[in-house]
Amino acid sequence: MSALSLLLVLLSVASTTLSVNPGVTVRLTDKGLQYGKQLGIAAMQEKLKSIQIPDFSGSERVSPIGKVKYSLSNIRLVNVGLPSSAVTLVPGTGVRLTIGNAFMNLHGNWRVKYLRIIKDSGSFDVNVNGLTISTTIVVKSDATGRPVVSNTNCVANVASAKVKFHGGASWLYNLFSKFINKALRNALQKQICPLVDKTVTGLNPKLQTLNVLAKVDKYAEIEYSMVSSPVISQSSLDLNLKGQFYNIGKHQEPPFIPAAFSLPSQNNNMLYMALSAFTANSAGFVYNKAGVLSLYITDDMVPKGSPFRLNTKTFGVFIPQIAKQYPGLMMKLLVRAEKSPTITFQPNNATAVVTATVTAYAIQPNGTLSPLFVLNLESSVSADVYVRGLNIAGRLNLNQMKLSVGTSYVGQFQVGVLDSVLQMVLKVIVIPIVNVQLDKGYPLPALGKMNLVNPQLQIMKDYMLIGTDVNFTG
Repeated sequence: MSALSLLLVLLSVASTTLSVNPGVTVRLTDKGLQYGKQLGIAAMQEKLKSIQIPDFSGSERVSPIGKVKYSLSNIRLVNVGLPSSAVTLVPGTGVRLTIGNAFMNLHGNWRVKYLRIIKDSGSFDVNVNGLTISTTIVVKSDATGRPVVSNTNCVANVASAKVKFHGGASWLYNLFSKFINKALRNALQKQICPLVDKTVTGLNPKLQTLNVLAKVDKYAEIEYSMVSSPVISQSSLDLNLKGQFYNIGKHQEPPFIPAAFSLPSQNNNMLYMALSAFTANSAGFVYNKAGVLSLYITDDMVPKGSPFRLNTKTFGVFIPQIAKQYPGLMMKLLVRAEKSPTITFQPNNATAVVTATVTAYAIQPNGTLSPLFVLNLESSVSADVYVRGLNIAGRLNLNQMKLSVGTSYVGQFQVGVLDSVLQMVLKVIVIPIVNVQLDKGYPLPALGKMNLVNPQLQIMKDYMLIGTDVNFTG
C-alpha cells in the first residue's frame, strides 16, 4: 500500500497560482509505476476479502413442485484472486487502474421449504469468474501542499456466479440456481466499488506522511511542498517541489530564485530525484543568516604531533612583530564567512566558493583577546556528494585559496608567508569539522517507511541527479 501511496504523491496537483521553477524535481518512471501497482493490487486483494454478502431469501415456483421458499445464510468469502491488472497514467488527472479475469470463491448454508411441510438444508459453494474492475484515481493537493486522493468512474462487473449446492434436497436448488446466481452476482457488484473507494481514500493518512517540511537541525528545515501541477506523460511523471531551506520559524526568501532545468531521458530506475543548485545555495543562505558559518580555532584543535602550534612563537617565525609585541602567548583564530557560499554544479563536479575572513588574536593572561590581523580568504572547495539512507550527504576537499591582508595591528607583512599555515588550518581543522556535519546528511523527499535501493548519484549541469529503486517496509 505504501508504494501505491508514493505513486499517488507523485501525481498530486499543487494548489498554487504562481508559476515558479522547482528546487527539486522527482520523476516516477514506468518501472516505479509497475512496482506501485504490485503492492497496490496486493492491498486491493486484502480489502476485497472483507466483502460481506448479506443473508437473503425468496421464493420461486418450480414445476412440478410448486412454490419453493429458500434462504441463503452465513455467506463468506473463501478466496479471491486478481491475476490480471494494469495501471496507466492519465495526463492531467491521475492513475487508471484496471483489473481483469478476477475470481472469488464463496461458501454458505441453504434452507428450503416446499409443499408447505417439507424442510431441508445443506451447504453451497459459489465460483465467481470474469470479475472486472475499472477505476480512476484522482489526485489533488490540500492547503499544505500534501496530496489527497479520491476515486471516480469505478465500474465493476461480474461475468458469472455459479452456485453448486450440497446435501439434502440440493437437487431442488439446482432447478432454479440461475435465479440465485443472478442475485449473488448483483450483491457482489454492489459491494466492490465501495470497497475500492475505501482502499483509495485509505491512502490519505499515508500520504500525510510526506515530509513537506523536513527538519534538518536546530537551525534549518527544508520545504518540499508542491509548487505546480505534475507533468505527466505516457511513460513518466515529474513532480515539482519547492526544495528550499529555511531558518526554523522564519521563512525568509533568499536573494535568488531557482533556475529552470530539465532531466535526462533515463528510465532504468523506479525513481529519479533532481536537486538543483538553488536548493544547495538556499542552505548556505540559511546557515549564514543563522550565524553558524564561523569557527573559533584554538591550539587544542591542532593535532598533537604537529610542529605547528597556535601561539605567538610559531607565528613570530612568519611575522616577527607578533613575537616581539606579544611574547609567549597562545593564540586564537576566528574563521567566519562574510557572505553565503556560492555552489555550482557542472557535469561530474560540485564546487563551492567561500568568501571569509580569518581574524587572529593573542590571548592575554587574563583571557582578553588582542587582535593581531584580519585576512581576507577566498577559497574554492570541491564536494563529493553521496546518499546515506534517506539523506543527501557530502564531503569537502580544498581546491585552492587566495589570501589578502584586510587589517594588520602588528604592522605590514607579506601575506604569502601565511599561505602554508592557513592551508594547514583549513585542511586539518576547518574542513574536517565541516565534513562531520555534512556527513550527517540532509533529508530527501520521502514518504512513510520508504527505503532507497541501490541509489546512484550523478552531478549534472545545475543539479544533482539521484537514480534509485525503492521499497517499503510497511
